[in-house]
Amino acid sequence: MKGFVQNIESLAVDNEDFRRVLYTAKHCQLVVMALKPKEEIGAEVHKLDQFFRVEEGNGEAVLDGVRTAIRAGFAVVVPAGAKHNIINTGDVPLKLYTLYSPPNHRDGVIHHTKAEAEADTEHFDGKTTE
Repeated sequence: MKGFVQNIESLAVDNEDFRRVLYTAKHCQLVVMALKPKEEIGAEVHKLDQFFRVEEGNGEAVLDGVRTAIRAGFAVVVPAGAKHNIINTGDVPLKLYTLYSPPNHRDGVIHHTKAEAEADTEHFDGKTTE
């Protein structure tokens, strides 16, 4: 079967890695993330659209300077060109998944920690999961 059909809530909640690319299609990419307490993705701007959904924990979404509290069940849509950040404001890991459109990372990449992600210069190389 082509495509990706799995329980994304379980995958996101069970994930312990800062970033884990699960599936890369030609025009979008599915990634799970876990932010440790007080950890943040870091302010960034993409030339692509991005969607986040929080599965567990509490945090803050910052889009072009506007801060909004987020928690399990919240979705955040970041249009291309918006400066954004996701911050874990809680005392437990913030578990979420994100969709990049188009893909942003190399297919299958796993960054166990934020430091590992920051040290890696990887980027989407055009190779998809299938």
